[in-house]
Amino acid sequence: MSLPAPGLPHTRPCLSIWQRSTRHNALLNEGRASDLPPTADAIVIGSGISGALTALELLSSPNGPKNVVMLEAREAVSGATGRNAGHCRPDAFRGFSAFSKRINPEQAMKIIVHEKLVLQLLKAFIKKHNIDCDFDYCRTFDVVMGKEFLDYVTGSFEAYKQAGGDTSDITCLNILAGYSRSTCTRGLRMDSRQFAPCQTVPVGSTTCQVARPVAFHPHTPVTSVTSSGNANDEWVVNTPRGSISTPIVVHATNAFAATLIPCLKSQVRPVRAQAHKLIPTAPFTGRNILSHTYSLRFSLSHFYSVIQRKGDGAIVLGTSRGVPGIGQEIFETKDDSVVNKTIQEDCLANFKQVFSDWGDEVLGEGHEFGWTGILGLTKDAVPFIGPVPSLPGQFVIAGFNGHGMARIFGSAPGLAQIILGGKWSDTTMPECFQITTERLERLSALP
Repeated sequence: MSLPAPGLPHTRPCLSIWQRSTRHNALLNEGRASDLPPTADAIVIGSGISGALTALELLSSPNGPKNVVMLEAREAVSGATGRNAGHCRPDAFRGFSAFSKRINPEQAMKIIVHEKLVLQLLKAFIKKHNIDCDFDYCRTFDVVMGKEFLDYVTGSFEAYKQAGGDTSDITCLNILAGYSRSTCTRGLRMDSRQFAPCQTVPVGSTTCQVARPVAFHPHTPVTSVTSSGNANDEWVVNTPRGSISTPIVVHATNAFAATLIPCLKSQVRPVRAQAHKLIPTAPFTGRNILSHTYSLRFSLSHFYSVIQRKGDGAIVLGTSRGVPGIGQEIFETKDDSVVNKTIQEDCLANFKQVFSDWGDEVLGEGHEFGWTGILGLTKDAVPFIGPVPSLPGQFVIAGFNGHGMARIFGSAPGLAQIILGGKWSDTTMPECFQITTERLERLSALP
């Protein structure tokens, strides 16, 4: 059967740093039940943070469904959640100018306020569920690497301040000519957190099972969602292993949302991101490990993230989708089984140029491996969340533009409220996140 683009995820993806720590978990990779149930109160398609957290919120609500089935095309948390650079980094003000132009200043401010809230929600979630993960509550730097980004970020900061934005958590550093351990190239310091998403989500899924029944079925791709033809407006979710009838379908499939939701065709664009693990050299060990995280910024879409894990000292180096002149094959692809060697060489070279005290590497130090993951990009750079137009009972939470860590912990609980009959105004989400016919038509007119 041929599915609409982008189709299903690649069947044999590469392995990320986070997924290497979960291969032993039979529950996550083999599934709890051998047979699919004929019916379910709700079905969640996708096992990333957005799907797992939505399921948890539904099951934890007094008026929520009594059972939820979660379906995953591959192994648990095998999409963008399990493949990112492990950085929950809310935007303190940087995107204000861009979102003001794409949407409007009011929504731009709400986006930034929401991201700061999400950071606190994430912290509270980990504390509440006592999750053992690589969660490091630290500071972060935007390191300005060129005039293009300097001009943009300066203008955005001033516009944000003039609009009444809170700058109490932002420190503007002196503009300097280079970087060393004691100085930062043109920088802005903000709150940030790093954590291991693949460790967080399985615990969230386990919490669902402790609270109320949830059946998780990995390696069960959904090939279509069709009407049951019954008067109760139920949907039939079809897979190679069988079909399930349900009144509620949640599409938590991010870059692959358009495969099952026709109105999102050309609205959510798959793009491949890439990250790398580095074993530190001697100057980056012991008491000298990086105490902050960094984003080395050349432009809005050309940047590199730098995170040193406190647990093992390893450095996670994330790359952007905007490296000039290279890596054009990363667009419109769903192949997360390969690594682009040119992008790898570029990010390593930029990292070593900025962190000039890295020094020579002995055997066992330096680059260990890289991995890729598929992001879901939207034309206005914000996700699609809410009831799918013209498909009553179907809901979507997708299109996080590689920025889901700073949005999902506020968006998934909000979607659960809406599924259970709440209003958008009852949630913390900006109105521009909502999927509406008007928004789809407006974005369709854009190139």
